[in-house]
Amino acid sequence: MIDVIFSWSIVKPLILFVLSMVFYSVFIFKFYRFVAKRDIFKLNLKQYSKSSNTIIRNFWGSILYVIEYVFIFPIFTFFWYGMIAVLLVFLSREQSVQNVLLVSIALVGAIRITAYYNEDLSKDLAKMIPFALLGVFLVDISFFSFSSSFSLVMEIPGFWNTILHYLLFVVILEFVLRIGHGIYRVFVKKEDLPPPQKEK
Repeated sequence: MIDVIFSWSIVKPLILFVLSMVFYSVFIFKFYRFVAKRDIFKLNLKQYSKSSNTIIRNFWGSILYVIEYVFIFPIFTFFWYGMIAVLLVFLSREQSVQNVLLVSIALVGAIRITAYYNEDLSKDLAKMIPFALLGVFLVDISFFSFSSSFSLVMEIPGFWNTILHYLLFVVILEFVLRIGHGIYRVFVKKEDLPPPQKEK
């Protein structure tokens, strides 16, 4: 006769492990595909500018466009930055908090730049750290020192001034990239532009 309690004690850790991996993988899948998009927002705030006057409509369209990238984009950037910084803390045994913050924002900036060059490259870059963390966890769980990692995470808010400067840099970088991309589309013939990339 099967000992249900004994069987459950064996299978329960396996179920929890599988579900944790699935949850983490799905979250990272959604995360890196979002952060690696060139055109992040699908809000299309310009649709709320209903004026029949072209000048007024363009004016409100510009205002709403600025709202997207001055107020909404920094919120998403802060989230991406925080996610990558926390993941790097767990991967970095010897790194200082300041170095982790620097590398994290550099990675966010590189992801945003490559998104305007090739979204597939940007996706590969965006998923590198999260899946590296999962790989290390699967191969050697003893690699992690959770107590020291959590203590480093708790130190991050103390660097708020540095974080604000880094976030401002990424917001300005995004503006420069979008302006540059707009100029590129104006001066390059439409037929010379690469076809839009399909979602995979």
